[in-house]
Formats: sequence, C-alpha cells, structure tokens
Amino acid sequence: MSLRHPIISVTGSSGAGTTSVRTTFEQIFRREKIVAAFVEGDAFHRYDRDGMRRHQEEEEARGNHHFSHFGHEANLLEELERTLASYGANGGGRTRHYVHDLAAAQRFGQPMGTFTEWTDLPRPTDLMIYEGLHGATVTDGLDLARHADLKIGVVPVINLEWIQKIHRDRDDRGYTTHDVTQTILRRMPDYVNYICPQFTRTDINFQRIPTVDTSNPFIARWIPTAEESMVVIRFRDPRGIDFPYLLSMIPWSFMSRANSIVIPGGKLDLAMQLILTPMILSLVEMKRRAG
Repeated sequence: MSLRHPIISVTGSSGAGTTSVRTTFEQIFRREKIVAAFVEGDAFHRYDRDGMRRHQEEEEARGNHHFSHFGHEANLLEELERTLASYGANGGGRTRHYVHDLAAAQRFGQPMGTFTEWTDLPRPTDLMIYEGLHGATVTDGLDLARHADLKIGVVPVINLEWIQKIHRDRDDRGYTTHDVTQTILRRMPDYVNYICPQFTRTDINFQRIPTVDTSNPFIARWIPTAEESMVVIRFRDPRGIDFPYLLSMIPWSFMSRANSIVIPGGKLDLAMQLILTPMILSLVEMKRRAG
C-alpha cells in the first residue's frame, strides 16, 4: 500500500464481469479528471495460447488433469508482484497485453492468442487499477493483496459465472461449448484453491444473483439480464459506509446483513458510482497531500 501511488485491484474469475467494472472506473476517472495506469491480469500469464495448449498436453501426459490459468504455475505472479511493488514505490512498472480476440488483434496488429512486448507504465499517473484473476492472491511466498489500497471482488453466483464465460468464449473467442466446459472442469481445483480465497480479503464484493432459472448453465440460451438479477454488495469493514444514504439513493434496495446491501441488478452502475467515487477521491486526495 502506498499513499503516493495508490493501487486499486479488481479481482474476479474468468467470465465474472470484471471488465464491466473497469468500464465504471473509466467513467469515474473521466468525470473526476483522474489519470490511471491500467494493468490487465492476462498480461501475466506465463504462456501464449499455443504454449498453454502444449503445456496442458504435457501435464495431461504426466497425469495432471488440472493445469490451468487459475494456478500459480501458469502465471508470472512474481513478475506481477514486482510490478505492483514498483508502482507503489515510485509510480513505475511494466506490463504488456494479451491479444484475446479479433478486435484486440486489429488494435495491436498481431495474431490472437499472443502477447505484445513488455512496456513501461505511463508516467505520471494518479493511481493504478489492476483487473484480473489474482489481485488478492496470497500463496506460495507471494502476497499480492498487500499492495492494493482498495480491493474489489466481482463474484457472480457460479452458475451465472459459467453462463457468462460460455457465451463470451463461444461468441467472442471462437470456442465451442464443449471446449469451454472442459476448461471449467480442468480449472476447478485451482478455482477452489486460488480464486475463492481472495474474496475474504477484498474490501467490497459485488455478487450478481439471477432471479431466473440457471439450473443447467451449459444449455442456457441467454445470459440473464441485469433486470433479471439482484446484486449483493458486501463490505468487509462497514464502518464509515453511509447505508441510509445508499438505501435512499438506490430504489428497491435493502440491507440483508449489517455489512451487506442488496440492490436491483439494473442499479449496479449507480451503486458503484455512489460507493466507489468517494473512495477513489479519498485515495487521490491522500496522494496529493503526501506530495
């Protein structure tokens, strides 16, 4: 954590919806004239698409059927921690981009499934925002969570997460439903051991819960809409959270526990704006005071 160079971490599984949360942050940054450095978790995968496929086949031949992007071995987590530590210390660091889809391939001018070259983060910036799988990971001699000043978890119920992943990977990335299903099965042990524990360390969790039947996510024809959902917002430390204000500003919201508020899914962007804007401004103000 750093007063002079604050870091916000947005953490969620593949298909959880972290990208949409990043969009809300971008809107806040634009409105408040905040300059941010963006770091994508996918940039710190160890292997490109072809390399990952080869290593999965090798691990399968050794009897390991659960080698996945969720685990330590498939990621450069030490490099990620160095980037976070460097930014916290001096506002610098390095990153790259993973070319997921056709739009990214056209943007970066290289094939899908590859990495761009490593580059330095822009300077100067007011803060960094990390968005990816491992923003609050603590394991194997690593403590990524300690570097973030504000940690946010995006955690839809698991059937909804799978529906979102299946539709995204099939429609945007060209995979079959069978391919995505096999990926979900292969990742399950790492999901339990690496992904889930992070959400006890996050400061705020946004969990979307559909109000329609998602019993079999592997045959769902549509992703439940925001209007067909509720969102549970859990604060690890509710001190200082003005719940009466939030309840008055968000129609049909209610408190389910002393540290949790439930809102209609269609009000998620409004809720994030109301909750996150003062927190971001507080980080920036502390940075400016620290000089």
